[in-house]
Amino acid sequence: MDETVFLTYQQKWMADTSQVKVGEKSRRIGLTWAEAADSVLTAAADAGEDVFYISYNMEFTKEFVQTCAGWAKSLGRAASEMEEILIKDEDKDVTAYRIAFPSGHKILGLPSRPTTLRGRQGRVIIDEAAFCDNLGELLKAALALLMWGGDVRIISTHNGEDNPFNEMVKDIRSGKVPYSLHRTTINDALEQGLYKRICLRTGKTWTKAAEKKWLDDLVKTYGDGASEELFCIPSKSGSKYLSRALVEASMDKTIPVLKWEQGDEFTYQSEEVRQAACMQWMSEDLAPILEQAPDLPSFVGEDFGRSGDLSVVAIQQEIMPGFLKALCYVEMRNIPFAQQYQVICFVIDHLKRFYGSSLDARGNGQMIAELLAQKYGPGYVNQVMISRQFYMEYFPKYKARFEDQGVKIPYSLDILEDHRLVAIEKGVPLIPDGRTSEDAGRKKLRHGDSVVAGLMVEHAYSSTASAYQPFEYEPCPPASSFSKGVDDENW
Repeated sequence: MDETVFLTYQQKWMADTSQVKVGEKSRRIGLTWAEAADSVLTAAADAGEDVFYISYNMEFTKEFVQTCAGWAKSLGRAASEMEEILIKDEDKDVTAYRIAFPSGHKILGLPSRPTTLRGRQGRVIIDEAAFCDNLGELLKAALALLMWGGDVRIISTHNGEDNPFNEMVKDIRSGKVPYSLHRTTINDALEQGLYKRICLRTGKTWTKAAEKKWLDDLVKTYGDGASEELFCIPSKSGSKYLSRALVEASMDKTIPVLKWEQGDEFTYQSEEVRQAACMQWMSEDLAPILEQAPDLPSFVGEDFGRSGDLSVVAIQQEIMPGFLKALCYVEMRNIPFAQQYQVICFVIDHLKRFYGSSLDARGNGQMIAELLAQKYGPGYVNQVMISRQFYMEYFPKYKARFEDQGVKIPYSLDILEDHRLVAIEKGVPLIPDGRTSEDAGRKKLRHGDSVVAGLMVEHAYSSTASAYQPFEYEPCPPASSFSKGVDDENW
């Protein structure tokens, strides 16, 4: 293999033949990509071994096995196409992904369950280990393979200082366990050519100034999470309320995020022009989603913003009792009050079964919330004055919905970072004063807007579920033959 394909830290990782090695790393530096190549070489060799990959998310697992299949072609190693299979796990069939080699060995992507490793022998890879709910049990199951010559690779960014992954890293550094440790921060990766490789792949010209700007933008994008996500510094215990793994597990790439933004001049155009522009955007982008939506109980939550923060409208439906799935999220930036009202009315009017909504009624948001309550009635529009007490009551309910896998929201880095902004302050989960950046645009800031919109849906759903009483009509039996109408013709 041409070693120039890999950067120095990737080469060192692949060259390390320790039975147990741990990669403490920045996000998105390609360490798992290098491990995939090494896994192909291991499984393809006659004297190699089976490789078992585990991560907290089955989409990641599928992606890893697909990457291995790609490496097999690039390296000239014969391998089967990736196939989805069912395997038994405690009398239950679970999905796994597999490619096989003429050597008789295979690469198998498994669910994040310790029991799936029983009776197996070979190499175990636990990727993003800090985000696996049962890491302790996974490690026990993986390390058991060492007795017969297997090996274990553990790769992860950090997820809090009290996380089992960080405890293991500290044990390695203190000499308590004889594992090999590789630490690669984003600075380490850049010094060894990461951004140069990115420029080579994207066709950009590398300069030191461009690399610095790229890093500065990346740090600003991650905001308060940059130390943990990029520089391998675990966050203090309890500082983040919603873990990345918890939120990502409930994200769905098929759910759209609709964005509408206007310049300052739009505010002072005539009412007819603004209404027409809004109607055109809704007809083209929003109407098709609402028209094709299932006929299910629907709920709307909104976090208001005018010129600084976003207004986010979350539209969710009850797919089954206790399970909510977003139809779409609407993000409005620098949109006048009248058009925000126009958009929400359009949403409510086009939902087949609108059950209720909750809206941010603080400050300027109070006007829109009040107008909507006047139009649709206070029974359908909750005007919420967000406070510490509100956060204390509804954030635990919102978090429990993610823990119970009772919600699906759009897959978006911006929405993920909104959720990661929630922090515990004096025992209360709330949105701190800090901002995150939208994509790489420094002027487009966010303040947890989508997580508040989701929280409003939780409020609307909880309020409606407790207030709504289903009923059916049951006709009374007729008292006599006359009341049946049998003599109607005689009249």
